[in-house]
Amino acid sequence: MRKILILIAVFSFSFSFVNAQEPVLLQDQVNIVKARVVEVLNEEQKNLPGTDILSTYQTLKVEILEGPKKGKVIILNDDYLKLKKGDLFLLRDTIRAEDNVQFYSVSDSYRLPALALFAIIFIILVLAIGGIQGIRGLLSLAGSLLLILYVLIPGILDGYSPILMSMTVSSLIIVLGSYITHGFNRTTSSAVIGMIVTVLITGALAYWSVNLTHLTGFESDEAVYLSLNTQGTIDIVGILLSGIMIGLLGVLYDVAIGQAISVEELHKIAPHVSRRKIYLRALRMGREHIGALVNTLAIAYVGASLPLLLLFSMSETASFSVLNREIFATEIIRTLIGSIGLILAVPITTLLAVWILVKKPENADDELIEIEKKALEHAGHKH
Repeated sequence: MRKILILIAVFSFSFSFVNAQEPVLLQDQVNIVKARVVEVLNEEQKNLPGTDILSTYQTLKVEILEGPKKGKVIILNDDYLKLKKGDLFLLRDTIRAEDNVQFYSVSDSYRLPALALFAIIFIILVLAIGGIQGIRGLLSLAGSLLLILYVLIPGILDGYSPILMSMTVSSLIIVLGSYITHGFNRTTSSAVIGMIVTVLITGALAYWSVNLTHLTGFESDEAVYLSLNTQGTIDIVGILLSGIMIGLLGVLYDVAIGQAISVEELHKIAPHVSRRKIYLRALRMGREHIGALVNTLAIAYVGASLPLLLLFSMSETASFSVLNREIFATEIIRTLIGSIGLILAVPITTLLAVWILVKKPENADDELIEIEKKALEHAGHKH
């Protein structure tokens, strides 16, 4: 017993010593400020280390334009951006943690004025051409962004399920955007219900597809950094599913509203026609819409991944092996699930719109009914 107590005491002392000596991770102090190039002191072409690729290396005299060091002029080396006199850029002011050495580097171009310019052009065009509907559309967009920034993102960071949060926020965006843009009426309500049902079905399909293909969500550097910054507490697979759901909303909204309005207009011009025929005619319009939208969605994803496609096209790896890689498989699943959602939205929204908007045929003049029936039967036929 005496020996056991001695061993326990030695172990406890050793454990305490190890804990006391455990290194503490020190973080650099980084401050990003706006700066301006006063003068390009030197510029030359050098090979990137380990390659035969030439890159521009500059020695710059720059002035800091904001923060506690505003007005200070410094000299720094730049091998990232090719800058010229008068250019504005973001300067990284770093104090290294281990030795308190301060150094400066080029962080990025200063793009905010250009972004503001194109945002202003966009808003002017929306207001000038869209009129009152354009104003409503902008309000809807603002509300959607606020829901994403102040409900979805904080909710996920607070530990709530990304899947549940994305479905909840998607539904709120649908309701808010639809009623703000198109007003409170039965046509809008039928589109809203159709979109929510489609989102729920698509969410279930997305969950099944991600699990079936064993996607981890770590196909991008951003996902890796997010996991590291949150010490692995974020559900990265859930983030992937959330991205699929949110990315679907814009095109889904277009489909659902279009189908609901088609049903409404068909019923107005032929109130005596049966619900079944209204449904079939509206579905015919929706089929034409599906082809264009599915193509749009797929091409949009391909366009966003074009550099990656070019990179892998230069590889000698077999095509099936490239497609099997997670970075490609993720985009394929994203495109397919989004397209399935769009396809399902057409019959679902059309059916709901017919049920909500179309009344049972009323008695009308028999001759008029016959004329309009023949017109509907021959719609789309070429003579």
